[in-house]
Amino acid sequence: MPPTIRSRRTHRLLAAAAGLATVGALAAAIPASAHQDKATPSHHHGSGRYQDVQLLSFNDLHGNLEPPTGSSGRVTELQADGTTKTVDAGGVEYLATHLRDARKGNKYSITAAAGDMVGASPLISGLFHDEPTIEALNGLDLDVTSVGNHEFDEGAKELARLQKGGCHPVDGCSGGKKFTGADFPYLAANVTDEKTGKPILKPYWVWKKNGVKVGFIGVTLEGTPNIVSAEGVKGLKFGDEVETINKYAKVLQRQGVKSIVALIHEGGSPASTAYNYDCDSPGAGDGISGPIVDIAKNVTPAVDALVTGHTHQAYACTIPDPAGKPRMVTSASSFGRLYTDTTLTYDRWTGDIARTAVKSANHVVTRDVAKAADMTTLITKWKALSAPVASRPLGYIAGDIGNTGTESQAGDLIADAQLAYAKSVDPEADLAVMNPGGIRAGLTYTASGGEGDGVVTYGEAYTVQPFANTVNLVDLTGAQVITALQQQVSGANEASPKILQISKGLTYTLDLTRTGAARVVADSVKLDGTAIDPAATYRVAMNSFLAGGGDGFAELGKGGNVRVGGDDLAALGAYLTANSSAATPYPVPTADRITVLK
Repeated sequence: MPPTIRSRRTHRLLAAAAGLATVGALAAAIPASAHQDKATPSHHHGSGRYQDVQLLSFNDLHGNLEPPTGSSGRVTELQADGTTKTVDAGGVEYLATHLRDARKGNKYSITAAAGDMVGASPLISGLFHDEPTIEALNGLDLDVTSVGNHEFDEGAKELARLQKGGCHPVDGCSGGKKFTGADFPYLAANVTDEKTGKPILKPYWVWKKNGVKVGFIGVTLEGTPNIVSAEGVKGLKFGDEVETINKYAKVLQRQGVKSIVALIHEGGSPASTAYNYDCDSPGAGDGISGPIVDIAKNVTPAVDALVTGHTHQAYACTIPDPAGKPRMVTSASSFGRLYTDTTLTYDRWTGDIARTAVKSANHVVTRDVAKAADMTTLITKWKALSAPVASRPLGYIAGDIGNTGTESQAGDLIADAQLAYAKSVDPEADLAVMNPGGIRAGLTYTASGGEGDGVVTYGEAYTVQPFANTVNLVDLTGAQVITALQQQVSGANEASPKILQISKGLTYTLDLTRTGAARVVADSVKLDGTAIDPAATYRVAMNSFLAGGGDGFAELGKGGNVRVGGDDLAALGAYLTANSSAATPYPVPTADRITVLK
């Protein structure tokens, strides 16, 4: 996921103004007394041997306090007859109600998260450096979370402020009140200070109740520096996820904590996008792939469950640990659309989890329940403070402009907007490219407030592009342009391609039947119908994140004659204003610049 450096933009703006899902059961063999002798007298804390502990978890909230719009606010549900349907989901007013209902009758309940609670957030949160989201998480009674890559978007000092509280050093106290910080610990076991070698935040945390102890270790992906701006991770070192978890698992064991959960901001991709897909299906092509598989296979068996994130996918799978025993690995999609309910059966005699009794399921945060009044009050407060900025109209669209697919409609729009901006400051600009992870949502035609259908407000555009990057121009040879396109599907991006969104006039063929760099058909790359000349120099526009070689696009970071331009969101706004009106709204892009062969 790309970086978010919001401080400049925020400063300027403020100055100006219940379904059951995937069920994973580890084995049919459940200890005979695991759920039956809770009342049996014993010498272990005055209760039975086994105690069920409820673990509620979610990940990648990204400051989505209000229900997300468009496809970002829906989940896919697999039906009994094999068909699928979509269900509206998300919004902290509903998430709070679902979590509180789930906790009823469960005296032993823990709520945990796996990172990216903040960052790349909608305006209602991002405008205030995500203080509203921390306030909401406090109200949700979150017990603990790992850091994610987006927790570093504004740097380690800002993350420390989110944890400890205090007013922002530039923008001051939001709403005139001192920010009190998170009531829950952020865990960053594998993020250390380069000078001291010590973790910048707590590496682990232990939940305790009536003799029951469950330890949590939190890590983010080792590759965080590759997907966050250099300024955001300056002075920090990100260690190997497996080595770090295994190290602190031993520390916890020495402290007598034998029940351990890892909160990992790294994930995988299940074979189906349906949230209730059976991830343990034995069929060909079933199951899960991605970085979390190797991590799970190598994390010490001392860890009893893995709560993961980052990929925004939904799954509840079992993956064998190094001893070959199945272990639960879960993820709850993103944006607060799902939560995972995992039952950890704690053995009071051993102090460990009876893994054969662990079960887990994802549940939809449906919007057919009562809204939590405290969350409504919170949203109302922050929405009022952001309204003067958020409600400003930028332009008009003729229909939904989505951000999904190899080439997305929103990708075409943003790339064209950046090229138009680039030409306004340098008429020699030839083309523009945009990283797909930087497009956080689509634009929906239906009004989100009182602005009217088809109107694009600043708040809506901010949700699409919240990163406060600049639009930079660089010189690249035609050979470098082709190499950059090849880096979409090779090297660091071969396993999980990142397809750049491209401006009008640039076309090429992507042959997915091939492997590696060969997937980009080199002689198909054309600009305005003419083949790219490897020896010629092209003036290329892109955001500052890509210009720094982000997302594995090292070639883009080698550009010469660099010109740092203005704010990328301002470029999008200016383009919509110039190219749309109520009478002639901006047409939905056809997304036909990349020819995909499968």
